[in-house]
Amino acid sequence: MPSSGQTDVAHPGDPHPDPGFAVYVHWPFCKSKCPYCDFNSHVRERVDHDRWRAALLRELDHYADQTAGRRVTSVFFGGGTPSLMDPATVGAVIDRIAQRWTVADGLEITLEANPTSVEADKFRAFRTAGVNRVSLGIQALDDTALRFLGRQHSATEATGAIALAARIFDRFSFDLIYARPGQSVAAWEAELTQALDHAVGHLSVYQLTIEEGTAFFPLHARGDLVLPDEDLAGDLYEATQSLLGRAGLPAYEVSNHARPGEESRHNLTYWRYGDYIGVGPGAHGRLTLDGAKVATRAHRAPEIWMERVERDGHGAATPDPIDRSARATELLMMGLRLTEGVPLARLAEEGGRDPADLLDADALKRLTDGGFLTIDHATLRATHEGRQRLNAVLAALLA
Repeated sequence: MPSSGQTDVAHPGDPHPDPGFAVYVHWPFCKSKCPYCDFNSHVRERVDHDRWRAALLRELDHYADQTAGRRVTSVFFGGGTPSLMDPATVGAVIDRIAQRWTVADGLEITLEANPTSVEADKFRAFRTAGVNRVSLGIQALDDTALRFLGRQHSATEATGAIALAARIFDRFSFDLIYARPGQSVAAWEAELTQALDHAVGHLSVYQLTIEEGTAFFPLHARGDLVLPDEDLAGDLYEATQSLLGRAGLPAYEVSNHARPGEESRHNLTYWRYGDYIGVGPGAHGRLTLDGAKVATRAHRAPEIWMERVERDGHGAATPDPIDRSARATELLMMGLRLTEGVPLARLAEEGGRDPADLLDADALKRLTDGGFLTIDHATLRATHEGRQRLNAVLAALLA
């Protein structure tokens, strides 16, 4: 089983961070569908765990054949609700990864979990299987807010699951959702302060957004669900940055805060535009093969994905090539989310040209003069103000 000691992967602040090479494993099943969730998740009465284990291993083998010699730096079980998986399946996937690839010292292995008492009882089994980090979907520390968000746990269960995770796992994180209807800055600051009583190294805080296809979407469209306006949302964001920064968990990405060294190594691979394999229904990936980068994507429907894996050895569509211009665009879209920014050498590598030829000089000047971006001989960064308005910054920069 892979070690859980110190990693040899670079952290934010390193001059030339290694993006790493990651494996994402998607478990598509949930007990119920949350009204804000647009992820590829499904509710099923029964799941054939043996069949799913065999399918996940087979698709892993498919990608291992294409990427022989690579060194895996992180594994992430996402969903859906991966804490509904059979721990034996988690262990089999981890063991297969260690068999098919070289793995980094201190390989980070994260599993997303919901904090219901039944799933929390499985934590020890997941730890035995090889998981050394959990990410808990807490979302709120208030029972009224939890009911609004469609969560099946209580605030008491949430804090109990956090305490259990802290006893069992080397590292853990949990998520909160803010900018909920009727939420004030003072109420959010009080909730964040309570969260800091439990957070150790990492905390993810996401602004509530309304996505098409979710249960919240028609309510919002009718005006029955009203989110904080832009000014209040900005105040909530600023309060988040200030309070967590003072507590020693500064933002290293737009929505993620950590003590130095506790950043999510897996998500850093995404934001640094590293290669990653996506296994399971609906999973996406980015792979560099013979110098060319391709996008992979699996069929979203669990049953169709399963049939294709059993027939073909994988459930993916034909990979889509990503040209140099698109590679530069994707790197900027991901990397400017990080406080460390985008190394210009990486931009040149992905874009195949000098960064001066890839960036619109006039737009860059407007954004730097406006205090939204900074650039020096080595790095392009979004400022604090730029990250708060990143969608608009990217739209201007990439127009």
